Amino acid sequence: MHARAATATTTALLGTAALLLPATDVRAVEDGTPPTIIAHRGASAYAPENTLTAVDKAARLGAVWVENDVQRTRDGKLVVLHDDSLQRTTDVEQVFPGRAPWKVKDFTAAEIARLDAGSWFGAAYAGARVPTLKQYVHRVDLHHQKLLLELKNPELYPGIEQETLKLLSNEGWLDRKHRSRLVVQSFSAATLRTVHDLKPGVKTGFLGTPSVSDLHTYAAFADQINPSYAGVSRAYVSAVHAFTGPHGRPLEVSAWTVNTADAARLVAGHGVDGIITNKPDVVRDALRE
Repeated sequence: MHARAATATTTALLGTAALLLPATDVRAVEDGTPPTIIAHRGASAYAPENTLTAVDKAARLGAVWVENDVQRTRDGKLVVLHDDSLQRTTDVEQVFPGRAPWKVKDFTAAEIARLDAGSWFGAAYAGARVPTLKQYVHRVDLHHQKLLLELKNPELYPGIEQETLKLLSNEGWLDRKHRSRLVVQSFSAATLRTVHDLKPGVKTGFLGTPSVSDLHTYAAFADQINPSYAGVSRAYVSAVHAFTGPHGRPLEVSAWTVNTADAARLVAGHGVDGIITNKPDVVRDALRE
């Protein structure tokens, strides 16, 4: 899509973008709308990340949005796990000691279902499992939550875009009721283009901080630009907001991973639309102050 501000054309404009953009296109930080709080891998400061328990905890803390990571098993099942290895967050070394380096893609879904994905976090969570994506979206739906779904390491899993969209469709997540409750994000621009081409109605988010001069390219297939909060400034957020995404609305910005009150207030002051956090309660309380 097109940029609404021809002046936002190079990275060098970052420091002055807010001054150069038309006033009607700059979202006022003081407009009274707080950023959306998104529970990163569930409420992952308080429960083992990407488990159903973390989704439940996020719901108890009032988080309307949760974020997760999707990878694929050897037999083609979609599972929710951040790393491409099972080593950090499960007991795979004990259960399958001869299978190093314990990559997700080298294990079947049945094998992964045997693993303890909670004990590494705390004894109280022993026996938690790596959920399938189907199990995960059912739990999110149970809590009437919304989902920011990351396609993780898509270069390892050719075709994962189509497979993920098929599962989401089969589970009702691409109907009109759910479409406003779903964003698919990735660090891979090619993956987001594929998702957009396959299902133009699905909102997408690019993980990273593209230069202002490149934003027009991303606006053709991404509804959000989701950078690390360390790379966010008010000028950059204003520059992103000046572009219209594929669904006819200004591009949005959700910053990650914000876990302190000071950082939450800082990025909220920059005008971000969403804050991705392991501690949704901390961010919530900071934004209320």
